[in-house]
Amino acid sequence: MQKRKLGKSNLEVSALGLGCMGMSHGYGPPGDKAQMIALIRAAVERGITLFDTAEIYGPYSNEELVGEALAPFHGRVAIATKFGFKIDAGKQGGLDSRPEHIREVAEASLKRLKVESIDLFYQHRVDPSVAIEEVAGAVKKLIAEGKVKHFGLSEAGAQTIRRAHAVQPVTALQSEYSLWWREPETTVFPTLEELGIGFVPFSPLGRGFLTGKIDESTAFDPKDFRNNVPRFAPEARKANKGLVDVLSAIAARKRATPAQLALSWILAQKPWIVPIPGTTKLHRLEENIGAASLELTASDLREIGDAVSKIGVTGARYTEQLQRLVGR
Repeated sequence: MQKRKLGKSNLEVSALGLGCMGMSHGYGPPGDKAQMIALIRAAVERGITLFDTAEIYGPYSNEELVGEALAPFHGRVAIATKFGFKIDAGKQGGLDSRPEHIREVAEASLKRLKVESIDLFYQHRVDPSVAIEEVAGAVKKLIAEGKVKHFGLSEAGAQTIRRAHAVQPVTALQSEYSLWWREPETTVFPTLEELGIGFVPFSPLGRGFLTGKIDESTAFDPKDFRNNVPRFAPEARKANKGLVDVLSAIAARKRATPAQLALSWILAQKPWIVPIPGTTKLHRLEENIGAASLELTASDLREIGDAVSKIGVTGARYTEQLQRLVGR
């Protein structure tokens, strides 16, 4: 698989990474551990070198899974994890990016991941009660000690990125981005380009919707967080089907799937973007990897852009409560 550098950093990874959250958290019951370990290792064998997790996924169980799966591949892969939430009685609490908490999380994550240094350590969400300069300073100390290699932010706004970067260079911003959520293009892309920061989009397939496998009649598991996302209400799914229909028609002409088209479109936007689609199925992993070799011409990109711009997306991407945590 082709490699990409995240901005001006020396962190070079595969053009596509693997988001591991859904193997343990968020989309229903956790996957079978042995099968998920086999899937992660299959990704390594197929050239993927960036794996994304977080202590809050589970909590803890996803880091443990990733750590066990990737133990044989130290030095060949990069593992990204995150800090920034309280965990009370095994459940996500409020935000907590106090420097002493960041250090506690780093020490615990190192053990769960079975590594000597965290390749990429993101602040999961901006904590308004702790100055971003303090957060960046805490990670800077961990980098100096060799416990962390690179600093990242997730869902941060442009000014926060600038302030953090002035203290400790930010290697990557992780935020949602796809053909049905393009806000980062105007709100943060210019800042990332100026400062030489990479971009790692999560949910590049619209939380599965852009694959074409979800419609208004799809029933999600009771533990699937999409049950509470406005954009996934049945009426919104029905209204948004037009977007998938357009992608499907263009993909068919390219002898590709809608998912491959959606991922290839993201890869074509900037050379410093590395999407991290998640999956629990080997055939989906292989389908996603196929996007890295799909060639989209300038004409293809114009056609996709023009078609999508004419279709409004129905429904908010988050509940109001979750939306308040992003873009600060």
